[in-house]
Amino acid sequence: MEFEDRRGQVQRQKYDCLLFDLDDTLYPLSSGLAVGCRKNIEDYMVEKLGIEKTKIPDLCNLLYKNYGTTMAGLRAIGYDFDYDDYHSFVHGRLPYENLKPDPVLRSLLLGLPFRKVIFTNADKVHATKVLSRLGLESCFEGIICFETLNPTHKSTVSDDEDDIEFVGSKLSSSSATSKPEIFDIIAHFDQPNAGTALLPKTPIVCKPSEDAIEQALRIANINPHRTLFFEDSIRNIQAGKRVGLHTVLVGTSQRVKRADYVLEIMHNIREAIPELWESDKMAEVNYSGVAVETSVTA
Repeated sequence: MEFEDRRGQVQRQKYDCLLFDLDDTLYPLSSGLAVGCRKNIEDYMVEKLGIEKTKIPDLCNLLYKNYGTTMAGLRAIGYDFDYDDYHSFVHGRLPYENLKPDPVLRSLLLGLPFRKVIFTNADKVHATKVLSRLGLESCFEGIICFETLNPTHKSTVSDDEDDIEFVGSKLSSSSATSKPEIFDIIAHFDQPNAGTALLPKTPIVCKPSEDAIEQALRIANINPHRTLFFEDSIRNIQAGKRVGLHTVLVGTSQRVKRADYVLEIMHNIREAIPELWESDKMAEVNYSGVAVETSVTA
């Protein structure tokens, strides 16, 4: 989807779309949601899946490292569970009260003359709740979430399964199949010269998989070469760069490979990337440098 040409604009804008991660990107890590989510995942593994508590730290680390999310890793190594139940358990007890309306960010987002889309690994209920708490629900055209990329986890298809504007754009994917036994990933990596070649595949589609990003772009009709991707995860930034996205790493002021820009907090987006507000001059700006956030707003 392209923006209509503006009268008097000599050259085309560099971007058509801004693609935003949600958690720890649109709000700070200090909110405590990430810590709460991690604890809830560990509790789920113990209480629902019967995993020994002593194995949890090593197991979570290996699953996250090799599969992008603990959930995707658990499914890969053989654990069978209901995705909605997992999300309800993991997100249902988060301290959402720590998230407050952010009128400053809302004003900044509404002032950006581009398509704006959320792309998160989280489920729809969590995503909409976070946006509502932040007062940002009207700032985005749509949400690409867990259900968007994994529509076959339900036995019936509901009208709102893929979320607002992206309904009807589902891509087919393989159904999850149960495994006869649990793959011991800890023992696997305890072996000398253990690698990833023999690891089982996950049926879950999620970042940082390049396939997941490419599917999301197709579903929302987004051209990666004309899109700026905001993320707090270096791995997701690197994957996004490989599929052609322009990238902004949020949450740091340190230069990072494959991040075109770095931005410590979203409130400083205008100072760090002023080109987004200078649409008539965008083609004249040198984009080779990295925009480093220099001042912190309380």
